[in-house]
Amino acid sequence: MHLKGIIGYLLTPCDDGGRVDHALLARHAERLISEGVHALAPLGSVGCLPYLADHEREDVIRTVVGVANGRLPVLAGVSSLTTASTIRHAQYAERAGASAIQVLPSTYWKLTEPEIYAYYREVSEAVSLPVMVYNNPFTTGIDLSVQFLARLAELPTVTMIKESSPDATKIARLREACPDKTAIYVGLNSMALRGFADGAAGWCTASPNVSARFALNLYRCAMSGDSEGAQAWFAKQIDLLDFLIEHGLPRSVSAGMQLQGVSPGRLRAPLSALGVEHEQALLEILKGMEIVK
Repeated sequence: MHLKGIIGYLLTPCDDGGRVDHALLARHAERLISEGVHALAPLGSVGCLPYLADHEREDVIRTVVGVANGRLPVLAGVSSLTTASTIRHAQYAERAGASAIQVLPSTYWKLTEPEIYAYYREVSEAVSLPVMVYNNPFTTGIDLSVQFLARLAELPTVTMIKESSPDATKIARLREACPDKTAIYVGLNSMALRGFADGAAGWCTASPNVSARFALNLYRCAMSGDSEGAQAWFAKQIDLLDFLIEHGLPRSVSAGMQLQGVSPGRLRAPLSALGVEHEQALLEILKGMEIVK
């Protein structure tokens, strides 16, 4: 199974007491569905996965799967520091009804390639769900090579690779190197235009929380072969995409939602709200995009 299109990554909102606000999470998920995203992804970087306890992570998956209710796929983040913990979360996601799982080689000590391969093999053998391998050198400190990712793609249930390195040629090289069963996805916002031109099946992004129609129109143009339209829609949102990454996804997405009158809830400590100066800069970007007046 492959996902396609714009995969919207969800913020995990908390209430004033610091507890996950599931009613607000459900509204966030419903909002992205109504905006037209093609899949929902709880427990990514914007979903503050490392800051949640095991039972909270399970509850988040259950809430989002319940809201989706089969209307669109749910890609659940299950990564953890240990193989056993990742397997446990993957098996819960499968029982809860997730459509696929995203697996990042979470690290403290820098893992070797044999260790990473064993990690993915054991996780993929523990569930029947499709697995998305996530390469993100910014958070792991490890940039998995094309050759190694292609080797991971030979594992039977690995059907997707999310590529978040700044190498502009990597998506095209992955498409050439990986088996036909494996689809490649843009993971770095700044690579969305190039990624679709090079055959990416989708874009994994938190930007729909703030600007869904921009991402969706970029995808629509890219899939229809309208390169000028795709370039135009990308240019309209690039300042926002860069801002989201530069200032941290949870705090910048939260501020972007707040500026539109959408309650984002509170962030899980130690994260805190975007500073006033940066919030003003974000407001000017949103005004330029005509998202707010």
